Amino acid sequence: MSNPDSSKVVTTRWWWVRHAPVRSDGGNIYGQQDIECDTGDTEVFEAVAKMLPRDAVWYSSNLKRTHQTAAAIWTAGYPRPAQMTQEKDFAELHLGEWQGMNRAAFLASQPPGRVWFADVNERAPGGESFMDLYTRVCREIVRINAKEAGKNIIAVGHGGTIKAAVGLALGGQPDRGLSFDIDNVSVTRLDHIAAPGVSIWRLPMVNQQPWIADPRHAAMHQLSGPEVKKLA
Repeated sequence: MSNPDSSKVVTTRWWWVRHAPVRSDGGNIYGQQDIECDTGDTEVFEAVAKMLPRDAVWYSSNLKRTHQTAAAIWTAGYPRPAQMTQEKDFAELHLGEWQGMNRAAFLASQPPGRVWFADVNERAPGGESFMDLYTRVCREIVRINAKEAGKNIIAVGHGGTIKAAVGLALGGQPDRGLSFDIDNVSVTRLDHIAAPGVSIWRLPMVNQQPWIADPRHAAMHQLSGPEVKKLA
C-alpha cells in the first residue's frame, strides 16, 4: 500500500565546495580578509567539475576566493551558469584582531585538543564567535531551502561555513560540525528532506576529494613530493 504523502516529499540537495587553497597568507590567520586563492591544480578542478550536477543553481560567499574557485570549475568543463548569487552570510568567520597573527603560534597557545580557533561561544576580539557564524549560515540555508526547494544547489564556501552547515545537518550541533575536516576544493553533499510535518537532513558525503583517483594527481605527488600540491 502506497503512502499518500510520498508525493509531497521534497529533497533539496546542497553541494558545498570549499574554496581553493590560499598560498599568500604568509602562514597567518586570514579569516574574512579578502585574499586570493591558487586555482592552478587543473586535475583537481576537472574532477570536481565532472561530479557536480548540471541542473544546479549556484551560490557563493561574497569573498573573491570563492568566486575564483567557481570560475576554475567552469573553466575545467562545467557549463558556466547564467548567474551565481553572492551571500554575505556565507563568508568565513570574522576573526577580528586574530587576523594577521601567525596561525601556528596562535594554535599552539590554545588548550590541547582544540579543533577550532576558540570555544564555539568565544568571540574573537573585534570579530565573531563560531556560534555567530553558525547562526548566520543556518539562517541563510533555511531561507534558500524555501526559495530553491527541490533543486540542486552548488554553494562555494569556506571551511567554517561548511562545518556550520554540517553541524546543522547533524541535528543542530555545531560542536559536531567542527569535528570534520573540510579540505580545499572538497565536495560535501547535504540533502534536506521536507514533507508534511517533516524536516530532516541526510549526509551522503563529507569532504569528498574526487581528484584522488586521477593518475595525474598521484604522479605529481610521487615526482614532486607532498608539499608541492598541498591542498590544506
